[in-house]
Amino acid sequence: MRAALLVTALGALAGCGQRADLKPRAGKEMPPPPYGRADRPKSAELLETPTLAIPKRSVELRTRSEERDDDPFDLPPPENIP
Repeated sequence: MRAALLVTALGALAGCGQRADLKPRAGKEMPPPPYGRADRPKSAELLETPTLAIPKRSVELRTRSEERDDDPFDLPPPENIP
């Protein structure tokens, strides 16, 4: 009984997201514009994820074991470390 009530309450909370534009609190201002930019970015622009933050994968993942090629830079550690 309690588990069903808890699941229902969590489902109701998950569905009540804010859909309006973000605005600064009363008496507060938006952050200053970035260096070199004349206008202040809107809140939607500040929330966009830049392309560099989520790069596309350009290398295919290996799907099975494969023998590795010899790596000439895979050297053992030096014997005498001061």
